[in-house]
Amino acid sequence: MAVKTYIAHLDLDSFFVSVEMINDPTLKGKAVIVGGSRDRGVVTTCSYEARKYGVHSAMPMKKAMQLCPHAILVRGTHKQYGKFSNWVTQIIAAKAPKFQKASIDEFYIDLTGMDKFFDPFKWTIDLREEIINETKLPISFGLASNKLIAKIATDEAKPNGYLFIQHGKEKEFLAPLPVKKIPGVGNHTLSILNEMGIEFIGDILSKSQSELEMYLGKWGFDLWNKAQGLHFGSVNEWHEAKSISTENTFETNTSDVQFLLSELVRMTEKVAFELRQDAKLAGCIAVKIRYPNFETTSKQIAIDYTFRDDELIPAAIDLFHKLYKKGKPVRLLGVRLTDFTNITMQGNLFDDVSKKTNLYKAIDDIKIKFGKDFVAKARAIK
Repeated sequence: MAVKTYIAHLDLDSFFVSVEMINDPTLKGKAVIVGGSRDRGVVTTCSYEARKYGVHSAMPMKKAMQLCPHAILVRGTHKQYGKFSNWVTQIIAAKAPKFQKASIDEFYIDLTGMDKFFDPFKWTIDLREEIINETKLPISFGLASNKLIAKIATDEAKPNGYLFIQHGKEKEFLAPLPVKKIPGVGNHTLSILNEMGIEFIGDILSKSQSELEMYLGKWGFDLWNKAQGLHFGSVNEWHEAKSISTENTFETNTSDVQFLLSELVRMTEKVAFELRQDAKLAGCIAVKIRYPNFETTSKQIAIDYTFRDDELIPAAIDLFHKLYKKGKPVRLLGVRLTDFTNITMQGNLFDDVSKKTNLYKAIDDIKIKFGKDFVAKARAIK
């Protein structure tokens, strides 16, 4: 007899808004938008009250405020997001046999084989209740035979609900849903499908795989499988990296502050590059200084979650100036990043920073191709 797979997908509802409402209970029940500046920012997320007016994440803030002029704009308490995300992660880690943290507010749990010992549905309900009781955050979940169905079920269960799609009921569940409910179906794909007469997921099944491939290429084959309720992605067990760091022991002890700052900038660029390659954001930065007598001192500071050199470097320099004993030679200098969350935390890009983000991507591509030291800030060049 084949073992039944049980995959739960948990999603903290409107996570950033929910945290803001915990911090400020007067926001409850109101149209709240979390994001950047009114003129150039983008919407990170919004309350369901704001969504009724057509506001959604990634929308330019200017347009959002036009659609919902009475909305309350919140810039966001970034440090709190990491705190609550870590809190939920700890609760899940203490209970789940195997889980994957897909983003700051999204989790998958693999309960396959555990139905010999308990009811997976009731177990997930109990876990959800524990998270709500401890953190006061609303959370929805879907339980199904694979990650795809579980994720779609979670979306259908929102806000603050849950749904179990029984084995063998996947196609029946999917059929009446709009085709855009399938992850990966964007506006371009949607327009092609609509031209083919496909509006609902069930309509896909009236087409052959070859017909879908003719219009959509390889994606057509994948889409046909998804409409069948088939998905083979596994839950990748989550292991948290504790830190990313680098340090340099100098051949000759030095008290040349400009040299030390140049080295500090170079090292901060290095760890920031590694951070981006790991698809992480850091919420804490530390600087370490060791003197010739091996006296070692360090200082750290919590920062808004970021992966950007131009935000990490000033923090590192400020820590250095607070830490360094003026005029004293330095033997070793180090930089460390900690308190990570996934880069898919939509909300850290609160301002209109698409150009800056694209710039970092271009720089990283060059570093990957030609070496990490091929591109560096002028201050890091000695």
